[in-house]
Amino acid sequence: MITTLIVLFFIGYLAIALEHPLRVDKTATALMLGMLLWIIYALGAEYIVPLIEGDAFKAYVDAHPMLANESLHKQALSYVTDVKLVESLGDVTQTLFFLIGAMTIVELVDIHGGFTVITSRITTRHKRTLLWVICAVTFVFSAVLDNMTTTIVMVLLLRKLIEDQHERWLYAGMIIIAANTGGAWSPIGDVTTIMLWVKGNVTALALIERVLLPSVVAMVVPLLIIQRSLKGVIPPFEHPVEEQTHGMSAAERTTIFCLGVGGLLFVPVFKSITHLPPFVGMLFVLGVLWLYTEIFYNGKRIERRKQHRLPQVISRIDMPSILFFLGILLAVAVLEASGVLAATAAWLDEEVHNVYIINVLLGILSSIFDNVPLVAGVMGMYPLEDASAVGYAANFVQDGVFWEFLSYCAGVGGSLLIIGSAAGVIAMGLEKINFGWYLKRFSLAALAGYLAGADVYMLELLL
Repeated sequence: MITTLIVLFFIGYLAIALEHPLRVDKTATALMLGMLLWIIYALGAEYIVPLIEGDAFKAYVDAHPMLANESLHKQALSYVTDVKLVESLGDVTQTLFFLIGAMTIVELVDIHGGFTVITSRITTRHKRTLLWVICAVTFVFSAVLDNMTTTIVMVLLLRKLIEDQHERWLYAGMIIIAANTGGAWSPIGDVTTIMLWVKGNVTALALIERVLLPSVVAMVVPLLIIQRSLKGVIPPFEHPVEEQTHGMSAAERTTIFCLGVGGLLFVPVFKSITHLPPFVGMLFVLGVLWLYTEIFYNGKRIERRKQHRLPQVISRIDMPSILFFLGILLAVAVLEASGVLAATAAWLDEEVHNVYIINVLLGILSSIFDNVPLVAGVMGMYPLEDASAVGYAANFVQDGVFWEFLSYCAGVGGSLLIIGSAAGVIAMGLEKINFGWYLKRFSLAALAGYLAGADVYMLELLL
């Protein structure tokens, strides 16, 4: 039964990785995979649960006398549905509610033209200077927004500045790297860092202190390489694209931008003060913005069809991505519950026994496979150790070396291939960038930055 779970998971994982050539949306695969694994786990509960969860299962049956006369299968199935499934849903929904809140806030700011507060100030025509400015803005944006939104905003900005498509590709390639490196050091910058932060594997301040500099290096190294391909100034458009006002004044757009981005930045502060799960802070900020926009539109004479109230904005968020995370995280939860991940961790500990090598390899794998299930699987493999842990286990305490380095490697490693991250896939779709072109022009530069940043992280620990 456990072998069946492993085989099905790898088939599903392969289908997700080959989403584009198979032309099957990864969300469909993830949802089917997650539900199928839970079905098989439930059907085989009488064999798996007593073997893997022996003590906990016995305590559960003892605490529920009504199960005493039931068959082993019914007892095990009850344990799966009442304990394992509920626990898994509790962990998964914290991440999903956080993402829904964050994505809605970002969409609210975007639809009101809030990001033009920053992008409209980028006026330089010198090619190399523009590359540095765009990368810096992308790096900062992606630490607060999700990588997909950041990439969309910056690529659309490029279309207003650069007419030649192939020249835009050079900038778009660096936007991919800047978005991934920017998300790696922030607790809210990437889905993987959100997962690590929500589960308590890392804290916001420690993550920023340890991973920020390596992330900067991982962006700057390829930036220095790529800028050599750019010389001179950008010719002006013959037919420049009009700046959109979104029906709002500059002051109103600035207000919505400050409220949205400020609210996102407030969430880690909220968690450190209240010690409540991050999704509570995120939904609180969403409620504040919802109230503000309701009051704003009630006081403005704007046609109803031109208003962007929050119920309309919610329809714009990327629900397929939310469902993808739901499916894949529940699939990984089955592997954790069935003991597969613990066995894998034990093998790695025995055969590799080096957190740096393990993480560097995971980062390279994240350029091929989606980093969300990769990180979810790793978190299931290694339990969060108590602060008193010593020796090798000390790498797995809160803010331990393993978790911080995993945040860096899983985030930055996705830049090695254009299909290795959400930012890459978005840029590929918007600009029709060829896989082979990116491989030839950017993969080695991204690898150089990835390894340089990894060296900087290890050097930080030595110093």
